[in-house]
This record gives sequence, C-alpha cells and structure tokens, in this order.
Amino acid sequence: MKHRGMKSLALALLLLSAPTIFAQNKDAMVSSIVQEANANSQLEKYAFELVDMIGPRLVGSPQMQQAHDWVVKNYNALGAQARNEPYGEWRSWERGTSQVTMTYPRIKSLEGTQLAFSPMTKEKGIEAEVVAMPLFSSQSDFQSWLKTIKGKIVLIGMNPLSGRSDANWKESASPKGYEKYQALKSDQLKKWEGSMSYTGSTRRTLPLALENAGAVGVIDSYWTELPGITRIFDAKSKQIPVFNVGLEDYGLLYRMAEHGVKPRVSLQGNSKELGISKTYNSIAEIKGKEKPDEYVVLSAHLDSWDGASGATDNATGVITMMEAVRILRKVYPENKRTILVGNWGSEEQGLNGSSAFVEDHPEIAKNIQVVWNQDNGTGRIVRIGGSGFEKSYEYISRWVQYLPEEFRNEIQTSFPGMPGTGGSDHSSFVQKGIPAFGLSSTSWDYGKVTWHTNRDTYDKIVFDEVKQNAIIVAILTYLACEEPTLVSREKIILPIDKDGKQTVWPTNLQSKRTSGN
Repeated sequence: MKHRGMKSLALALLLLSAPTIFAQNKDAMVSSIVQEANANSQLEKYAFELVDMIGPRLVGSPQMQQAHDWVVKNYNALGAQARNEPYGEWRSWERGTSQVTMTYPRIKSLEGTQLAFSPMTKEKGIEAEVVAMPLFSSQSDFQSWLKTIKGKIVLIGMNPLSGRSDANWKESASPKGYEKYQALKSDQLKKWEGSMSYTGSTRRTLPLALENAGAVGVIDSYWTELPGITRIFDAKSKQIPVFNVGLEDYGLLYRMAEHGVKPRVSLQGNSKELGISKTYNSIAEIKGKEKPDEYVVLSAHLDSWDGASGATDNATGVITMMEAVRILRKVYPENKRTILVGNWGSEEQGLNGSSAFVEDHPEIAKNIQVVWNQDNGTGRIVRIGGSGFEKSYEYISRWVQYLPEEFRNEIQTSFPGMPGTGGSDHSSFVQKGIPAFGLSSTSWDYGKVTWHTNRDTYDKIVFDEVKQNAIIVAILTYLACEEPTLVSREKIILPIDKDGKQTVWPTNLQSKRTSGN
C-alpha cells in the first residue's frame, strides 16, 4: 500500500513538472536556433548566387528557370525533398541590351530600358520624332489626337514639376515655397489623371491603343519621386517597343517636344521571344516524423520584375526561408510535422503560383497547420496580423513569447485582423480558409526605392535584419510543428458594408495558368 502511494506521488509530481520541462525544452531549442543562425549564416552566399549570379526572375524567362533549378539544388543539399512542380505555361521572353539615344537636336545617350515583354526592335532599332501626349478634355479630344501620331514615338507619362524629392523640398524650401509646390503638384496630378480617364486606358494598356493608331514606339517614365528611381513593369503592346526612360532624360525630351523642337530618338531593344514555356512552383519538403500528413508552410515568391535583380522583392523572402530550413535541419532534425517550402512562380502577375498550388493540392491544404509568408523587403519583421481567424491570437501570441526578447518587443500583433483579398501569397491560402499570415517588415524605403524599381539590387539588402527574420521564421515553424493539435480555422464574422450587406469571406483569387500570348 505504501509502495503504491509512492508511485502515485511520483506520477503526480511528474505531471506537475511536465509543463516546466516542456517549456525548458522549447527555450533550449530557441537558444540553439539563435546560436546556429549567428554562427553559420549562409544568407550572403544565397543572396549572391540568386541576386547577382542569376539576377532578375521574370516569369517564363530562362533566368526564372535557372532560379527554380537553383532552389531545388539547394534544398536537396539541405536534405529536403525538392521538386519543380508545373502548374501552367507562360510567354517566354528574354531581356537583351537596351539603348535609347537622342539623335536631334543633339546626340545624347539616354538612361532607358525596354519594359518586360516589350516587342523587340529591328536590328538597327527605330528612329522617329518624339511627341508628348497632351492633356485631354474629352474622349473625342483623345480620338482626334490619335490621328496625329502615325510614325511617331509618343511620351505618355506626366512630366513632374520637379525632380527633387518631397523630403528635399521640405528641408530646403521656405514654408511658403513648399506649400506652393505641394499645391501645384497636386493640381498637376489631378489634371493628368483626369486626362488619362478620357483615354479609356491605364499607362500600362495605353501603348496598345497608340500602336493601333500608328505610333512606332512609346516612352514612359514611372518615377517614384526619388532621383534616379523608376518602376519597370511590362508592355502590353503587340508590335511596337515600349521603353522606360529616367526622369531627367524624360523631362528633357518632354520640354523639347513642348517647345516645338521636334526631338528625334533612336530606340534599340535586343530582346528575344522564346515561345511558350512551362511555369513552376519550387517545392521542398522535410517529412514530419510523427505527423507527416500535417504541414507547416514557409512561403516566398521566387519571381520578380526585371528592371533590376529582384533583391528585396523577393529574394530576401526566398533566402529567409532557405536559411530557416538550413537552421532547422541542423538543430531540429526530428520535426514532428512536415515542413513544406513554397517558392512560388508568377506572384507578380496575380499570385498565380500559390493559388495554383492550393487548387491542385486539396489533400495538403486540408491539413496545413499555418503558413508563414514573407514578401515586403529586407527589413526585420515587426507586424503579424490574424488574417481574420478568430482564434489566431491563442497560438500566435503564445508562440511569439518564445522569440528573443529584443525581437519580441518590436513585434506588433493585430487580432483577429481581416482576410486578405490579394497583396501577397498568404492570401491564396487565407481565401481557402487556411491560417496563413504575412510577416510584415520595417520599410527601409521599400515603396519608393526598391519595390518594382530599377534599383532593387543586392546592395539594398540589410543582412542583419534578414538574419533576424530567418531566426523568427525558424522559431515559429518549430513551435507550429510542436503544437499538439491543428490550430483553429474558425473565421470571424465580417462587418456590415456601407450598403448594409453582410461582408463575405473573400474568394476572388483564382490562378491564371497561361499568359494568353
């Protein structure tokens, strides 16, 4: 009887101490993750290979295929099972050299490049008079002007009043001068937007209308309001080339055209059309040792626009996830759930790769624990929202408490949050009712310096902050793997809209599996 009582007491003490032991084990694992990240980081190596050596990763391009193969090679080397999984096809276009030269009234090389998917020029390029698109007061006004542009190269962008940043104006101008500039700037933008509305097009679709009217080329300048930085997107024209020219040179051409000088420009773009190619997601899996059919997903899109090399959009997300996996393979070899990495294709054209994955894998989707997505630059993670899941605070708040104190103190959480209608790849999962969360970062001027610009290059990466992100992702992934059960997928009741109708959970995302070209 006494012996049995001793056994009962020992069992009771063991049960009481279990939570403490469990917490100590977690703290030890967190410490191991941090130590491995700081001692053996591979982030700079990964960034050099992806950003500098492979470079921009336009969907369908040969460089995008190189990036897919690079991802698979690296994850296989880390002991994951990696594959390139096709989900569609896309127009394959390869950027060559671009040259923009003003040939009249003087010779000057201009800073410019073709937009992605722009038709190539003939071998010696095209040369023509440049005209500036005026402000229109009606649709008929625009239609009348179209009759005057045959054989011309057309400037379609607004020419800003100043090439200086707002911060520079505020710092150096008198208060009265700054106020005047802001008023003039606002008035100019309002007039330009009103004029564009009469064209029935956006700046991205307008070149097709100009092509149909007989223009031989289009020049735009999509300025970010910082000197030397422009956005490089894609061309919608079928026959004529579309180029982006830096603000300073664009303004030169615009003023000459307005003054009746009739400047001439030569455009030469040696891009290549390579037909249609398959599009892929690069998937890596580390099978769970206890629950292999349940998943923690690390999400980062692999593709980029190609005005630069896609460093912060989104090579930093890709290498964050790769480094997190490298760390976990070293210190957490007995992962309970399967860790699945999705490096998605064609995010920039509408979250196509991630949407296709969710559509194609219902057997995985139904058993996903959480998705961690990183896609907004090089800065350290400081915000996590609940994506509209009612009980998200219960597990995310608890997991965040295990992060190193200096990381944890900076992270702001918002629960339950709202479900995303787009923006980045976690939305593809959220719209299927899967707990998926964007890990939002500090800015580092992402919006004006690197997002889809000609300056999104390796030198903009802040490696200490990317290392911090890899640590955070590794810790949150470990904790999600260790969670005893799958977390709640209960959704919030969405608010009433302005018309008094019940808002419904968004389901607007659907994968586009072909470029249509």
